[in-house]
Amino acid sequence: MLGYLSRSKLFRIWFGDFEKEELKKFVRLGLIFALVIGIYWTMRPLKDSIFASMVHDPLAVAANPKAKGAFIPWAKIVSLLVLFPIVMLYSKAVEKFPRQHMFYFLGILYSILTLGFGLYFMHSPYGLANTVGNQWRIIGWAWYVFVESYGSLMVALFWAFAADTSSPESAKKGFALTVMIGQLGAILGPWLLTPLGRNFFSNSAPVVMICAALSLLVVAGIYYFMKVTPKEQLIGFHGKNEAEEESTQEPGFFEGLKLLVTHKYLLGIFSIISIYEILATVMDFNFKASVMASHTTEAACSAYLGDYAVWVNLISFLCLFFGINNVQRYLGVKFSLSVMPFLIVAMMALFLFYGNLDVLFWIMVTVKAVNYALNGPTMKQLYVPTTKDVKYKSQAWIETFGSRGSKAAGSGFNILSSILGKYFVTFTSIFSFGLGALWYLIAAYVGNKYQKAVDEKKVVC
Repeated sequence: MLGYLSRSKLFRIWFGDFEKEELKKFVRLGLIFALVIGIYWTMRPLKDSIFASMVHDPLAVAANPKAKGAFIPWAKIVSLLVLFPIVMLYSKAVEKFPRQHMFYFLGILYSILTLGFGLYFMHSPYGLANTVGNQWRIIGWAWYVFVESYGSLMVALFWAFAADTSSPESAKKGFALTVMIGQLGAILGPWLLTPLGRNFFSNSAPVVMICAALSLLVVAGIYYFMKVTPKEQLIGFHGKNEAEEESTQEPGFFEGLKLLVTHKYLLGIFSIISIYEILATVMDFNFKASVMASHTTEAACSAYLGDYAVWVNLISFLCLFFGINNVQRYLGVKFSLSVMPFLIVAMMALFLFYGNLDVLFWIMVTVKAVNYALNGPTMKQLYVPTTKDVKYKSQAWIETFGSRGSKAAGSGFNILSSILGKYFVTFTSIFSFGLGALWYLIAAYVGNKYQKAVDEKKVVC
């Protein structure tokens, strides 16, 4: 089957020419990625709905149903603070252990912790059966931070692993295929698992338990990948100056952060992720506040957000299936990075002037789906012409504090929205267009640096 695909004319046009073993490698990576993000996208709707069902002010909700999500911006800020020491420990661990062993450790750890949350949520007096909200229900805050950490560490570790075992030319073809296969997991997880709480149980605790079991399959998948993939397919990019660059990089908790703040290329990647997340978070908060105001129970809210997750990943999958990756294959990484600011700013303008739930639903689906299908694979390619420390350490800092940190910044903006009042639309419009222009300039710079490094067969940093 895979041999036929590698020879198929349509497949070659869509993705490029693959060697047989090369194709097998990226299909295997895609299946592992499907598990990783399938678990994440199953838990992601539960992250918000479970948190909001536990952590809210009942009196404020009685006065305004949208107040049920009032603590979500604060949860994003708390997540950022808690993730800081976690990423430091992660950075130290990747120095000491082989890349696949990190997967084994984190996969088993997340499985055990997810099981613990599931058991707690099933407990009648203290779990999800207790629908009385209180801002001091610590388990709700812990759950939110836990899911955020999974999205930061497991996804970052997967892409560090993929970039470390791929050349630039191979990544250009294979990463889009990997993401496309992965989107199947992100579709099936929220489609089949997330609604179980509404359809068969009184809450989503059993769904959390299922995610605990699936986390062990990630460990099994990495073990199988390392066992059957030929060694020549596990060789990544090695620039002529890589040894020289690595000699200047010292081990330590803060090495990944130090590399980030001392290299313009990495700061550029950080900025692209940050600006996108700030703008997306402003829209996302208002969307989810509307969802929580329209659905009274945790299970119903989870199911609606699960439907949203299915549509995001289905459209992302269709974009990849019909060849959106050809934008960067034929027009280059720079063009692919530079087109996103225009799309997101356009969606922001629609959001500001059309605020009902149905319109917000499709705005958010478009914003997320195109980012995952077009921007996602391109951003991961940017790590290919870098050293191992950048791939494993700096990428974790960027994913955590570029993505999660910017969500916290966007959340701070949402907290200020009540103060801005009638000036919210005007201020947000100016803010969005300014960030969009800055995003475009940074994307052009990063795209040029990437192409120069690949052409000269050197690592950027």
